[in-house]
Amino acid sequence: MHSLMQQIKTTPSLYDYTEVLTFIQCKGRELFGKKFLLLESDSLIVLKLSIYFLNDEALADIYQVDLSKGIMLSGPVGCGKTSLMYIMKYLLNNESNFIIKSVLVIASDFSRDGYDTLLRYTRLSFNPINNRPTTFCFDDVGLEPLVQYYGNQCNTMSEILLSRYDYFQQHHMLTHITTNLSATEIQERYGIRVRSRMRELFNLIAFDKTTIDKRK
Repeated sequence: MHSLMQQIKTTPSLYDYTEVLTFIQCKGRELFGKKFLLLESDSLIVLKLSIYFLNDEALADIYQVDLSKGIMLSGPVGCGKTSLMYIMKYLLNNESNFIIKSVLVIASDFSRDGYDTLLRYTRLSFNPINNRPTTFCFDDVGLEPLVQYYGNQCNTMSEILLSRYDYFQQHHMLTHITTNLSATEIQERYGIRVRSRMRELFNLIAFDKTTIDKRK
């Protein structure tokens, strides 16, 4: 991580990323306990997430981060995806923050409330005061089961992502996701339409598939 920090210091930026990474490490321990540790192998991922959520235009082009898209953070079970997204919320002000929602909860809500559940994350996903679209981070996309409501089966996340793509086009409604799935697995589960739209919706930031499970 030291060499990466030296490289960044040669690029004009509004932020001191040594301080940013120190903040992330401290916040991680505050939220998740003393065992939380940023690893050298994850430094580029943490840096790209920081560049995105700090809206750092000076470094975004260099590190190929598109500030107009959302984030798709992928990687093996236990690599730290959800924890990092929770920490990133502390880099944002209240106005530009996002809500993390488990896809398992969404599927459960659909089985109880039906299609009203989908509307919460699509057509009704606007701030009633200023009409700004609400940014959601859907956690563990791919783990949700197919669910039924009065005999109607629904792939909840497929429907939500397709609708939010339309609102992204019309109103710049941003979406973030975490997932264990590869691109091929996403296409197998959700179809080619969803995979194609994901290319426009998201910056793909991926942990290496050999990343260790950090849960101990």
